Amino acid sequence: MPTIEHQAHIRADRPDVFALITRVEEFVHYSEAIETIARVGEARYRWVVRIAGIPLNFDVEITESEAPERFSWQSLTGVQNHGTYHLTPAQGGTNIHLLLEYELDNPLLEKTIRQAAKPLIETLSREIIGNVEAELHKTSGEDADREGPRKGRQARFPDGPNK
Repeated sequence: MPTIEHQAHIRADRPDVFALITRVEEFVHYSEAIETIARVGEARYRWVVRIAGIPLNFDVEITESEAPERFSWQSLTGVQNHGTYHLTPAQGGTNIHLLLEYELDNPLLEKTIRQAAKPLIETLSREIIGNVEAELHKTSGEDADREGPRKGRQARFPDGPNK
């Protein structure tokens, strides 16, 4: 199964970061690649994302929510995937580690997505984490002149690709 990992430091307290990443439906505001996220059950969500112009659908269930350190999910339908956000305290904020594994069962689709998916998913991960941090700073009053994340707006990353 292909694996994507991303680590970042967020200048916010761990409980605040955890509270924000558990609001799954709001992730649609943190990336242009996420078309929709709809709650379909107590801890279940239907995602539609677009990678390399191809729409991918999957239903996920939250499998672990251990505040303020772990938040995990696993797909139930569609694109097979599972992942975990692991949060650790750090000087000046929180270290966030995302581990995502996925599998596509259509060989042609898998070849197409594999060529584009890893860099796009890594960019998406940086985009989401950057926008989560921007949202936390906006709600805490820091960077008051800075616009918060919203659909159509991407965070800027000095260590990675930007649009």
